[in-house]
Amino acid sequence: MFLAHNLIDQTVLDRFNHAEKVIKIAGTQALEYFRNREKLIVETKMEPQDVVSIADRNVEVTIIEGLQEHFPQDGFLGEEQGITKGDNQYLWVIDPIDGTACFLNGMHSWCISIALMVNDKIACGLIFDPNSNELFSAVAGKGCFVNDKKVATLAVNSVQEGVMGLGTSHRVPASLCVNFIDKLLNQGGMFIRNGSGALMLAYVAAGRLIGYYEPHINSWDCLAGLIMVDEAGGATNDFLSGEGLLKGNPIIVSASGIKDSLRQMINQLSV
Repeated sequence: MFLAHNLIDQTVLDRFNHAEKVIKIAGTQALEYFRNREKLIVETKMEPQDVVSIADRNVEVTIIEGLQEHFPQDGFLGEEQGITKGDNQYLWVIDPIDGTACFLNGMHSWCISIALMVNDKIACGLIFDPNSNELFSAVAGKGCFVNDKKVATLAVNSVQEGVMGLGTSHRVPASLCVNFIDKLLNQGGMFIRNGSGALMLAYVAAGRLIGYYEPHINSWDCLAGLIMVDEAGGATNDFLSGEGLLKGNPIIVSASGIKDSLRQMINQLSV
């Protein structure tokens, strides 16, 4: 199991409570960058569609410094700075702006994602959407919340009963995504791709999407969302198997009622 149900104690709750404050401070900073995005310096990473801005880097610094101030022995894995191992069993996994392309083009489909791991298991997660002022959060064994309201995944039994979230990148063959869409549509389903995997995972947990599939995703994009879906009663795959933490893996999450049909659909995909 990838969740740290038996490892939740006051030290974890203290970190979670402090992370709530830090992610909101980071959200205010990111929103200010968003409103003045024409001034940002933008760079391209390995592939043309994979971009990063000074906002991503500075917001990540704000998050790490805000957490280090109270928990200096903890480790960090950030999208922009990579991994820094700490002197204890705690590892923060951070995406300062998930949905950078949307962010830079003036669309609201972006968020900030922070997860805490304890001994290689996910203990808690937070996803903050500054544009809607929504904080999605979960602690292992404590449920999933949007702001102060407890939420649950949808009670559906067919892909025809809601909208599926979909993500893709140039790291995988385009046919994986195309073939999945073909199967989904032929079974009467529908999909969206809003540009932020973390936000769509949060939407599954909150009962807004019936599921989310991406052939390859990085850990900083999805660990917070994974614990949210699990705590909201949904189904998740074993994302952390193998080298998922550092190299990524496929992700499949959904309302529990469509778990089997969705996995059957994905298992039939061909490149």
